[in-house]
Amino acid sequence: MAVTTFNGIDELRSAAGTHLGYSPWVEVTQEQVDTFAEATGDHQWIHVDVERANAESPFGGPIAHGYLTLSLTNLFLPQVVDVQGVSMGVNRGTGKVRFPSPVPVGSRLRAGVELVAVDDVTGGVDTTMVITVEREGSDKPVCVVESLSRYLA
Repeated sequence: MAVTTFNGIDELRSAAGTHLGYSPWVEVTQEQVDTFAEATGDHQWIHVDVERANAESPFGGPIAHGYLTLSLTNLFLPQVVDVQGVSMGVNRGTGKVRFPSPVPVGSRLRAGVELVAVDDVTGGVDTTMVITVEREGSDKPVCVVESLSRYLA
């Protein structure tokens, strides 16, 4: 169940500029990293060669791909936000994306979501939500992304 539920476009508009909550924590596993490598063809050793990463990586072991971390926002966002009373919502892409720190395999991550902008468009609104993915025990986020969506009445 989402932390914040909106019933319609007007409730979205009135929430612009507010923090909407946090997702539950999830662990990033080596199996996820390996599956992501298979799906994308990115087999760089810092992600998939556990022995070499443990011995040679400046991160002390294997790390998740940045784009794997980014893709987890598709898991986190609906855990935080549910928009009801609309005919549909569509992903319009992203604005700025950053990876301020790595995600060592075995890390626990969660995301906080802030609704920073709601702009009127014909038949609905465009939203910008900043999703900040945090690693448990770290002061620095691992991913910050401007998620762009359109909701139609």
